[in-house]
Amino acid sequence: ASAADIAYGPHERHRLDIYHPQTDSLVPILLFVHGGGFLKGDKGGADAWPNANVGRMAAQAGFLGVVINYRLAPDSVWPAGSEDVASAIAWLRTNGAQHGGDPDRIILAGTSAGAVHVAGYLRLAGDQAISDVRAAILLSGLYGYTSLDERDTLYYGDPALYPDRMPRDAVAATKLPILVACAEFDPPRFQAEFIGLMRDRLDRHGALPRALILSGHNHYTMPMHLGTADRRLADEICAFIRDIAA
Repeated sequence: ASAADIAYGPHERHRLDIYHPQTDSLVPILLFVHGGGFLKGDKGGADAWPNANVGRMAAQAGFLGVVINYRLAPDSVWPAGSEDVASAIAWLRTNGAQHGGDPDRIILAGTSAGAVHVAGYLRLAGDQAISDVRAAILLSGLYGYTSLDERDTLYYGDPALYPDRMPRDAVAATKLPILVACAEFDPPRFQAEFIGLMRDRLDRHGALPRALILSGHNHYTMPMHLGTADRRLADEICAFIRDIAA
């Protein structure tokens, strides 16, 4: 990372790492939110591969890669993760240019619980999201098309509140460009979420979103392989960013 453990908020988990490309011009910012089932996960760092690999991939593609930590359940509950995404965006809009990123070209990306928090940000921000970010990339997320499981209650709380707290309507309705992906060997629940969101987007917008089913991968290798010789997902992500933020 060209800059590590920068505070974007007051909590000890409010830290981000920045990966800078070899350029002097302002470039699009890819803000990545890691997974971990709401309970664990880390942005990685200089000596780590998981999640840090996404920041490095972004920099190698000519973007400013930003990978964040966020507050975890059960100590921090809904909507903490989405609030932290909003805080990181606010920090980047104020400070991103100092690090070589264009604050008007922020693209959000998240995997698993990170995708939930990105989607939750769209719900939290409402119309403001259109002004603050350019697009969202959702990898193997849960949006509200399937039933709650026990672990989810550690973040969302009382299952009776689940329908009102899930971001499905916001993700289905947003006018932001979205890229949605799932893995061939994702658990069936995540595949059902992918199909549910695709169907909902088609019904509401008359067109499918940009999407990818990644063959040969599972829930964990989906983000972890980014930056390796298998460039299918990386190329799709980078082409998507260039198309909407060139």
